[in-house]
Amino acid sequence: MAEKAFKYRIYPNKKQELQLAKTFGSCRFVYNYYLNKRIELYKLDKQSINYNACSAYLTKLKIELIWLKEIDKFALQNSLKDLDRAYQNFFKEIKKGNTEQGFPKFKSKHSHDYSYKTTFTNNNIEIKGNKIKLPKLGLVNMVLSQDIEGRILNCTISKTPSNKYFISICCTDVEMELLRENKNHIGIDLGLKEFAITSIGEKFENPKCLSKLEKKLKQEQRRLSAKKKGSKNWRKQRIKLNITHEKIANQRTDFLQKLSTKLINENQIICLEDLQVKNMVKNHCLAKAISDVSWSEFVRQLDYKSKWYGRTIVKIDKWFPSSQLCNECRYKNPEVKNQAVREWICPCCGAFHDRDINAGINIKNEGLRLLAK
Repeated sequence: MAEKAFKYRIYPNKKQELQLAKTFGSCRFVYNYYLNKRIELYKLDKQSINYNACSAYLTKLKIELIWLKEIDKFALQNSLKDLDRAYQNFFKEIKKGNTEQGFPKFKSKHSHDYSYKTTFTNNNIEIKGNKIKLPKLGLVNMVLSQDIEGRILNCTISKTPSNKYFISICCTDVEMELLRENKNHIGIDLGLKEFAITSIGEKFENPKCLSKLEKKLKQEQRRLSAKKKGSKNWRKQRIKLNITHEKIANQRTDFLQKLSTKLINENQIICLEDLQVKNMVKNHCLAKAISDVSWSEFVRQLDYKSKWYGRTIVKIDKWFPSSQLCNECRYKNPEVKNQAVREWICPCCGAFHDRDINAGINIKNEGLRLLAK
C-alpha cells in the first residue's frame, strides 16, 4: 500500500472561477496575517504561537471578517498548517547549522501561480462521472484521464500562470504491483552533453528543452516588456509568455518521466552519484545548463518509483573518482580530471576507456560494493 497523487485538468465555470479567486486570496491573507502576528509577538514578548493557537483565533477572526465565512474552512486551516510547517523547517535547519535557510516569507499578491489544499471528510470530495464535487464549489467539470485508486486524503486545486486549472488528488491505500525481479544491475553517470550514460554503454541525449525554445522565450519576453504593464494587451502577452515557459517544463517532465520509468522497469539495482546540484549551480558558466538538465528531479523520480515497484537505488559518495579509475585494474589516472579528455588508455593495463561509460561501470561496481556491506 502506498500514497499516490492523481492530477487532472478541471474547467470551472465563471461563478466557480470567482470562488476560486476568493479562496486563493483568502488563503494568502490568512497566511500573511498570522505570519505577521507571529513576528510581532516575538518582537514584543519573545514568544511564539503554534498552529493550534492560530486555528483557535481564526474562528474569532471570521466574526470580524465576515467574508472569510464564504471560504472553505479546510483551505484556511491548511494555509495555517503550511505556515507552521515553514516555521518548523526553518528552526530545524538552523539547529543543524544551515545558515542559508531562509525565514518564512510573505506571499505576494502579484504572483500568478495560485493553489490551496482542502481535506476530505464526510464525502465532501467525490467523483461523479466526468465531474468532481468540491467544498464551496459544487460540481466542477474535469478530464478524467485515469481512474482514481485507493481512499482520498486531500485535494490541491491550482491555477497556473497560463490561466489553466488543475486538481491533484492525494490517495492512500493504493495497491502498487511490484515488478518482477531481474538480475540487471546498472550504474548511471549523469552529464550535460548526454543526459545519462549507463554502464552497459547506453547513452541518452540531453533534450535541452530550454535552449531549444530560448529564442522564442526571449521574443515573447521582449513583446511583454514593450507593453504597458497592467493593460489588456500586457495581460494577453503575459499569458503567451507563460505558455512558452509551461511548454518547456512539460517537455522536460515528459522526458524525465519516460526515462526514469524505462530504467526502473529494466533494472533491479540502479547506482548513481550523490550529486550536490546546489553547489554545482554556483558555477556561473554552467548554471543554466545544469538547471535545465534537472538531475535532482530525475533522481527524485527514480527514488519514489523504486519504492513503489520494489527496485533498489544506491547513491555513492560525491567525491568518488568514477571518471579517473580504470574499471579493469583500478589504476587512478589524475590526467582524466581534465574534462576535455573524453577517451583514454590505462597506463597500467592498457585498457581503452570511453570516459563516461568507464565512469558508469565504476559507479555500478562501487554501488554493488556498498550494497554488499
